Amino acid sequence: MLYDFTDEKQAQEYLKNVNIEYQFQCYHEKRPDGCHRLADFLEAVKKEFEMAATIFKTNCDNNKYGHSCFKYGNYKMVGRGGGKDIYQGLDYYLKGCEQEYIPACYNAGRLLQSEQLGSFHNPAKALHLLQHACDQKHAASCYQISGWFIKGVTGIPKDMTKAFEYSKKACDLGDCYSCSNLSQMYKKGEGVEKDAKLAEQYRRRAKELYEEMVEVRRNLELNQ
Repeated sequence: MLYDFTDEKQAQEYLKNVNIEYQFQCYHEKRPDGCHRLADFLEAVKKEFEMAATIFKTNCDNNKYGHSCFKYGNYKMVGRGGGKDIYQGLDYYLKGCEQEYIPACYNAGRLLQSEQLGSFHNPAKALHLLQHACDQKHAASCYQISGWFIKGVTGIPKDMTKAFEYSKKACDLGDCYSCSNLSQMYKKGEGVEKDAKLAEQYRRRAKELYEEMVEVRRNLELNQ
């Protein structure tokens, strides 16, 4: 059946049917992806955050569905659908990472590097998690690691050779800021031998990627 979404009655009928379909997938077919879709639907359409949180948590705990672990971790970090608890948020990010949901590895790693965790602050584990995510071609993780090595942070000393290595990985994955950093490293000879030609090449690449990113954001805003 085709729906006319400009017709409020038809739009409501469509949403009702979607809700029923996702409930069937979750509760009758026992599909973890169906449960995740149901929770996403409750979050985005019905704004029933407490119920969405419950489903995300259950789908993580019982079905080991990494994306749901990640979403519940996000909920606990900001207190959506229940009380705020950054330690529980970390726990669910780690569960998501164990299930190879790579954005959960990234969030867990960044949180473990944060000193707001007190005694749970663990730079070595943070680096390990982000290295794993970077190996899985997660550009933001490669960029974050390069930033740690550029600056030098608690438990991770400054190392421009490693900073170059991870900047190169992130740039190759399309991160404009990493390409810009590479340009500066080649220009100054930091972590790599000076090379004016490569400095200019990566400067141009950074500019191209940045312009592409701006255009994507502009199109998204226009379509909202």
